[in-house]
Amino acid sequence: MTEESYPTLYDWAGGTKALERLTERFYEKVVVDDLIGPLFAHMDPEHPRYVAMWLAEVFGGPSRYTDERGGYPHMLAHHLGKAITEPQRRRWVSLLTDAADEAGLPDDPEFRAAFIGYIEWGTRIARANSQPGATPPPEAPVPHWGWGVAPPYQG
Repeated sequence: MTEESYPTLYDWAGGTKALERLTERFYEKVVVDDLIGPLFAHMDPEHPRYVAMWLAEVFGGPSRYTDERGGYPHMLAHHLGKAITEPQRRRWVSLLTDAADEAGLPDDPEFRAAFIGYIEWGTRIARANSQPGATPPPEAPVPHWGWGVAPPYQG
C-alpha cells in the first residue's frame, strides 16, 4: 500500500459524525470539570461543533473551519490571553482521550498514536500561545496531520 492510498485520519476516525460525537461527549465532561470548566464558562453552544470542524480539517477532512470560521487566526484568537496552565492542558488531553473511547473512535494503536500525537502537539502550542506576552504568528495554515507526520512549527 502506498502512502497515497492510506485513508486520512478523518476517514479512519469515521468522518464528521464521529468527530461531532467526540466533541459533544468531551464538552459534556469539560463543563462539569473543576479545573478546566471555568475556562469554558461562557462557551458558545456551537463550540463543540466548531472544534469538530477544526479536527476534521486537521485530520484531512473538509476545510470547513477555514472556509466558515476563518481558519487558524480565528482559532488563535480564542486562546490568546487565557493563561492556560500545564495541569489544565493535561486535563484537557485526559478528558479528550476518555471522550474518544466513549464516542467509539477507533482504538487501534496506529490511529490513537496519530490522534494523541496531534492532541499533545496542539495543546502544547495552545498553552504557549495563551500566556501573557506571547506573540504567536498571527497567520498560519491549519495544520494537516497524518499517520506519524507532524508539520513543522515555527514559533
